[in-house]
Amino acid sequence: MSQTDKGVKSSASLLEVRQLKKYFPVRGGVFGRIQNQVKAVDDVSFSLGRGQTLGLVGESGCGKSTLGRAVLYLQSPSSGEVYFEGERLDARNKPALLARRRDMQIIFQDPFASLSPRRTVAQIIREPLDVQQLGSAAERRERVEAQLNVVGLRQNALNRYPHEFSGGQRQRIGIARALVLDPKFIVADEPVSALDVSVQSQVLNLIEKLQADHGIAFLFISHDLAVIQHVSNVVAVMYLGRIVEQASATEIYRSPKHPYTQALLSAIPQPDPRRKPDRIVLQGDVPSPMNPPSGCTFHTRCPLAVEQCRLENPVLTKMNSSGTHQVACHLAE
Repeated sequence: MSQTDKGVKSSASLLEVRQLKKYFPVRGGVFGRIQNQVKAVDDVSFSLGRGQTLGLVGESGCGKSTLGRAVLYLQSPSSGEVYFEGERLDARNKPALLARRRDMQIIFQDPFASLSPRRTVAQIIREPLDVQQLGSAAERRERVEAQLNVVGLRQNALNRYPHEFSGGQRQRIGIARALVLDPKFIVADEPVSALDVSVQSQVLNLIEKLQADHGIAFLFISHDLAVIQHVSNVVAVMYLGRIVEQASATEIYRSPKHPYTQALLSAIPQPDPRRKPDRIVLQGDVPSPMNPPSGCTFHTRCPLAVEQCRLENPVLTKMNSSGTHQVACHLAE
């Protein structure tokens, strides 16, 4: 039996996602039969190298958070494959998946809802060590104290509860919990969206420092393009469950190819008030993921759409010789 047959794939990437889909059934009627499906994530593929940050950006409801949870198998994908260090993750192999969770962690979006109000900070940060049964009680305590120092909180925080902290401090507690197992990969699900601007910069600088010191790879999810530009090596733009453009951060901000990416970038506030922004205003609302349009799902709002866009679903196509810039648009050329 080959390595591929065993669920092991040779890869230089830390993480590889292949044709991932996550559909949620919509039930109705007297017997609760499945009547439709919400296509939250629809055929997404990408790879991520060690120590890199992939910024995932898009409007609210486009499937970003669902994709992050599906990659970690917090929500089992409907189909598709996830490889971590060449090994295929499988929800049916629970012991192997539990062992892999030491290397794959998440920072949740809401620092108010993601921390148990009934647990102290020490208990919250120690919980991953308890689940993984790592070290003695004294060693766990030592690791918890060390992580508290890493995220810039004092030791007197250990016996306090989440409601005693500000939003930025709570997010630091969540980051400490994600770091306590020394992971290689972290999904950061809009980790600064609920914070004030001044606190956002502190948390972002902390994440950048942690990446530089520990070589952690991040899937950084956000709807804020300015934040994504600040933290990412590679940027993927998501629309209605699909990635429509992916390139290096420098390339995608300098030369966006997809009309949706161009519209998002035009909405970034300009620091110079004398400079009149060239805004691209999209018409209409985002279609329902339960009943997405045929062809290109963006054609109902695209100012450049032609008949081909209504009939054919574009695939990600390489726009340069290295293949680092990919666009799913019939008119990208």
